[in-house]
Amino acid sequence: MYKARNRLLPTVLLALMLPLAAMGQTLDQAARQAAGQFDAKVLSARTVQQGDQRVHVIKLLTSDGVVKTVRITVRDKKPKKD
Repeated sequence: MYKARNRLLPTVLLALMLPLAAMGQTLDQAARQAAGQFDAKVLSARTVQQGDQRVHVIKLLTSDGVVKTVRITVRDKKPKKD
């Protein structure tokens, strides 16, 4: 159990280190930002729906060979109208 938490913490910290999603940021922009910020190669990038939010999920390979997953919440440019 300790090992699982120990592996999850760096991923959570990485996600918190990235600025909260830019307004209307595309998946491509988010992937480039994450790769640049962590000096890493993008292995995969996709957008998923989590409840009422869309999240960019970006898997990276760092220069020291570590695979990291970064999640960035997508914020719409305009607030939704009821």
